[in-house]
Parts: sequence; C-alpha cells; structure tokens
Amino acid sequence: MGTQALERVDLTGERGRSSTGAGPVVWRVVREAVLLATMFLVYSAGRQFAGKHTGSAFDHAREVLSFQHWLHLPDEAAIQHWVLQFPHLVQGANLYYASVHAPLTGAILLWLSIWRPKAYPRVRWTIVSVTGLALIGHILFPLAPPRMMPGFIDTGLKFGQSVYGPESSGGVANQFAAMPSLHVGWAALIALSMILITRSKWRWLWMLHPIITFSVVVVTGNHYWLDGIAALLLIAVSLPLLLRPGLRADKQETTLNKSVAREAVLK
Repeated sequence: MGTQALERVDLTGERGRSSTGAGPVVWRVVREAVLLATMFLVYSAGRQFAGKHTGSAFDHAREVLSFQHWLHLPDEAAIQHWVLQFPHLVQGANLYYASVHAPLTGAILLWLSIWRPKAYPRVRWTIVSVTGLALIGHILFPLAPPRMMPGFIDTGLKFGQSVYGPESSGGVANQFAAMPSLHVGWAALIALSMILITRSKWRWLWMLHPIITFSVVVVTGNHYWLDGIAALLLIAVSLPLLLRPGLRADKQETTLNKSVAREAVLK
C-alpha cells in the first residue's frame, strides 16, 4: 500500500513537471521582461516630455509647501537638518534611495512571474496603472523637489551620492517629476501585493519597505509629504485591478496540492 501511495505521489510530481517545465517559465519571464521594458521606455519618454515644461515647477513647489503648512504636516526641512547630525544615517538613506527602488521592484515582479503566475498579471497591471497615472501628474503638475528649494539640503550632492548630478536639467531623468512619488507608490504596492499573495507569517515585515522608503525620500530632500500621499491615493484608485478574483489562486492551488500529497501518503 505504501509503495502504491508513493508511486501516486511521484507520478503526480512528474505530471506537474511536464506541464510546468523550465521552457514555458523562461519564455514567460522573457516575454514579461520585454513588455515591462517597453512600458518603461514609454514612461521615460513621457517624463522627458514633461521635463521640457518646467517653468512652473518652482511655483508649484511653493504652493505645496504652503499647503502642507496649512495642513500642519511636519516640516521636512527641520527633520532633514536634525537627521544631518547623523551622517552615516543620511548616507544610508541616499544608498537606499538610489539602489533599492527599481531593483527590488524588478526582483519581486520576476519572482511573482515564476512562482505566482496567476497573481502576477494583477500586480503587473496595477503597477502599470499607478505608473501611468503618475506620469499624467508629472506632465500636468511639474514640481521642483525639496532639495532644490531654499532651506533644504541636497544630501546626494553633499555626500557625493547623487543620482541626478548638480544641474537640475542634466541627466536622463526629469528631476521635476516629484508629484506623485513613484518611490513611495511602488514600495507600497509591492508590500501590499506580497502581504496578500504570500503565506509566510513574516510577510507583514514587507510594511517596512514603504515606511522606510517614505522616510528616505523626505530625509534626502527628494519628495514632499504630499508626493507620497498622492502616490498612495493612486494605489487606492488602482486597487480594483489588484483585487480581482484569482489573486490567491496560486496559494490555494499550492495548499491543495500539499493536502492531496499528504492524503496519498497516509493511504
């Protein structure tokens, strides 16, 4: 009986491997990489277009600061100057800002495309929606970041870790695309997706990513509070794309397969 049970489990495994071999997975990853790269190029082109219409960016920055003062939000400049007493902390924030945002987002999308293929399209289209809406914001509301405003410090330039350079118009990035903050938006969306999709008891630690990211963009003078808040509102608008039926299908299927295998062994 035990031999028969083991044979059934092994045969099930063979069927699973034959239907989900390395070939289809590699093709899916390549296809998604090309799709995301294309969308990124479109987004970058849009940012460059927005970067040519920045005449009102500093006026908008003063309006944002004034509105934040009216809302009694904490003074970012005061927070930044206090944190500057701890240079290593600021350098860590600069490093996090420059090296975590895009690589971690790409790594999570890759992991989802391989291990959670049914949930992945929902996450992908939600990110596309948030990014597309953010691009509209960048075009309609060019905004100079805090580090360009009086009273703030460009911590990247101060510590030699700048990803933009000394000239506001230099480089390939549009430095006036501050509203909304995609650093905050992507971080919050990745955290939410991993909490909803994965089963680990440690999954709630993903909340640290958007919390740290929000703190980092403020400390480094790259975004205002309202930039991050606006990004969270875009996630709320795009949430129906993420919460469509089937988000947890991979997780339920994995649980079912484990239950079937356990029952087969017991028989």
